[in-house]
Amino acid sequence: MTTAQTHIQNVQNAEPSGNAGNAGNFETVQSDPPTARHPLWDRRFTLYFIARAVSLVGDAMMPVAAALAVGPLYGISGVGCVLGIWTGTFVLLVLFGGMFADRIGARRMMVGADLVRVLTQGVLAAAFFAGAPPFWLLVTMAALAGAAVAMFLPGVNGMVPLVAREPQRANATLKVADALAHLAGPAVAGVLIALTGAGTVYAIDAGTFLLSALCLALIRLAPADAPTGTSGGADSSARGGGSLRLDLRQGWQEFRARTWMWAVILIWVGYGVLVFGPLVPLSSALVGARLGPNAYGLAVSFLGVGTVLGGLLALRLRPARPLAAGAAAMALYTVLPLCVALGAGLPVLLAGHAVGGGALAFWSVMWATSVQTHTPPAVLNRVSAYELAGSVSGIALGQILTGPATSLASPDRLLLVSAGAGLAGCVALFAIPAIRTLGHAAP
Repeated sequence: MTTAQTHIQNVQNAEPSGNAGNAGNFETVQSDPPTARHPLWDRRFTLYFIARAVSLVGDAMMPVAAALAVGPLYGISGVGCVLGIWTGTFVLLVLFGGMFADRIGARRMMVGADLVRVLTQGVLAAAFFAGAPPFWLLVTMAALAGAAVAMFLPGVNGMVPLVAREPQRANATLKVADALAHLAGPAVAGVLIALTGAGTVYAIDAGTFLLSALCLALIRLAPADAPTGTSGGADSSARGGGSLRLDLRQGWQEFRARTWMWAVILIWVGYGVLVFGPLVPLSSALVGARLGPNAYGLAVSFLGVGTVLGGLLALRLRPARPLAAGAAAMALYTVLPLCVALGAGLPVLLAGHAVGGGALAFWSVMWATSVQTHTPPAVLNRVSAYELAGSVSGIALGQILTGPATSLASPDRLLLVSAGAGLAGCVALFAIPAIRTLGHAAP
């Protein structure tokens, strides 16, 4: 999730399309006939899709590469330190990434961030080819890569409305690519490390970011499609050289002005602490102990399959109340921690992961589309940065607290708490009128 994107346009949230009076109604609205749709796969979106797809594959390879390459050299604590430095740097800098994306343009920031990651992954590839990299080098490259991702991700939301006329279709397509990348990336990384060593994985990873940078650099935005502060035009002069502090404050004000937005993020922080953060360490331990590590790997694969199906469903459906429909889908996500906590057999476990993946993917598309279409383009990147910071910090806190929590309750009971918290979060989403009644932005 992301938040905050004068010069900031004082744009009011558009009236929901459809029957505005039916506040609680989130029935599916039939999409326009195919002949009335704008083409999705034009040159701009195709280049953007390739850039995101290859970049996502690179991102998906890295956790496995870190675990299998760093672990044998520096142990579990070394892996945790490297990943922690990456995450911590990202959280510290992501707000500045959103601000700079609004100042000089999302596309330019994303290209620059990709080139930095070409450098970091290339250095690590050379180091692993040469032997065992020193720990200080691993930590330094992790910090630089985390900073680059903090500069890259806030612009992802801002670019979608510029390269696609139908953001929901674009978001759903990108979500499918994301799911496929997380299915293929870890498997490819594991095989390559086993056959050729970590250097090859890092070299391929550097190549994915180089291709991403090239595709993003080739995108040409028409002046009418490049609002001030998003395309990298004359936005800084139009701002009158505003300070960094002012930019951050303006982004926060835009974020805070939208009740549906900050309310969702607040609920999502709770999801991160109680559901998303503890899920992986607890479920991997429980499933691995009962059914073996291969069973957990298979369950994760079915999570990816469900994510693909959820993205495809979001391509077909256009709910009149996107966030309400997404909240209804998230109620199904509780099946995932519940089936692990109750010790379900392998078939039920796999089905639960598929349902959970589909639910989360559908919500993600509804949320991203709502943020992109209800936020002024000049501040969209900063708004996205606030949303990212809130979401990631909640997950990080949940991961940190999982270990101490297991001394108070067994993993299965903690996952029952996660399932209950997931249902409570859905109730909270429905209980807030600003979330429940949000419709589509007017064209």
